[in-house]
Amino acid sequence: MSLNMAGPHMLQTDPSSACLQAAIAVELRHIAALLNQLAEVLVGDEHFALHHIDQLQSFDLLVQYADENASVLDRLAQGADPHAAVARVRLTAIQDRLGAALAKAA
Repeated sequence: MSLNMAGPHMLQTDPSSACLQAAIAVELRHIAALLNQLAEVLVGDEHFALHHIDQLQSFDLLVQYADENASVLDRLAQGADPHAAVARVRLTAIQDRLGAALAKAA
């Protein structure tokens, strides 16, 4: 990959890879939306919600994971340097795992 003059942390990406990364980001956001819909249905069942509150909180975490990973893919599709794309992740657990993956590639 060659450097792009758009910014210090931008890389020139293969158009096919960029399109695929952007499409996967959309798919992850679709998954997050479906999880939100399912959680809303389950919360609407008072008996279920009262007995499974901890499990329902997992839905929110899954949505956050999907959104963060989608954002990384969006940044990569726009030509961001992988390290810069991962550095902007807000959830420490995801940032740590993705950073470890980048470290393996080094």
